[in-house]
Amino acid sequence: MSTETVATGIPVEIGKIDRALKKLWMDNDGVKTRASLINLAIYSEAPGSLSQNTEIISKITENHACRAIVIGADPAAKENRVEAWISAHCHVSGSGSKQVCSEQLSFLLEGPSARLLPNIVFSHLDSDLPFYLWWQEEFHEPMDPQFWAWVDRVIYDSQKWSAFGVQMKRVETAQAEAQQRIILCDLNWTRLYQIRLALAQFFDHPASHRHLREIESIEIDFAPGYRSTALLLTGWLAGQLEWTIAKSSKGNALEFRDESNKTIRVSLNETKGEPISRCVLKCGKIEMRVSHSKTGDLLDVAVGVPGQPGMSQPMPASSNDPTELMKEELMRCGQHRVYLRAMNVVRHLL
Repeated sequence: MSTETVATGIPVEIGKIDRALKKLWMDNDGVKTRASLINLAIYSEAPGSLSQNTEIISKITENHACRAIVIGADPAAKENRVEAWISAHCHVSGSGSKQVCSEQLSFLLEGPSARLLPNIVFSHLDSDLPFYLWWQEEFHEPMDPQFWAWVDRVIYDSQKWSAFGVQMKRVETAQAEAQQRIILCDLNWTRLYQIRLALAQFFDHPASHRHLREIESIEIDFAPGYRSTALLLTGWLAGQLEWTIAKSSKGNALEFRDESNKTIRVSLNETKGEPISRCVLKCGKIEMRVSHSKTGDLLDVAVGVPGQPGMSQPMPASSNDPTELMKEELMRCGQHRVYLRAMNVVRHLL
């Protein structure tokens, strides 16, 4: 693993971390207050990840006080190496009188020491606070049951997976080993939040509910590498409207049947731009359109006759930045039952 280019804190011996943390807070003259609502661990095997994830934690703790455990690992390294650092991310409180600080513990694990991950995490969790694990790698066998039994929420980004079925099976195995207590949080689902909100608002008024039964076709434009994101959006629509997928579906041309056995065609189109740059619902004589604005971080939301501009309004767009996605995920949390329903509709296509 390459040398970190951003300071990760004060170097400490593994066995002296608690003592060093106490000293860190004793030396602040009372101007700083330690705060923690969750344990947030980030695991990565990417070179330079310690510095990159330290920067992410600094931004996350502006709104989400936590004890952060940042792990950079290189299991393939030939030499055994373990290093640790402590630091604090401090932000001025709302009243402006004190700085509210979150602790960060950073670990570099190389070679056989990478197997120490469960011990590292377990021994440094903050009391009985919830434990959120952001796993930035693909999941590997075997999935340690003892380790996953401690996790409350596992956060991942399925957009980066090379084989969705294999990865999801491993995640669900870990969930089963933990007796279903783990909540699955997919950042690939989080990046769809604002688009789903924009589409849902078309049907807010009771008078518009009839258009749900009139949907004939859907067009979704997705960026290269984001087909899985488009499929999750399709799965959300199908799952919420209780459509069943037709066996004739293949590639980017999908077919569904509604309760009356009417066919709904979904066309997925790869094009440069945002992860999901455009979604059009065609309902009889009208179209409901959501597209990314070319002039800012907004969505253009419009209803009208095909080929005509129609009535439009701007709405916020989701960011594709991993820090912003994490902030969004931590803000909303929830059980993500709708995600599971959407994923299961299209999982054989992912």
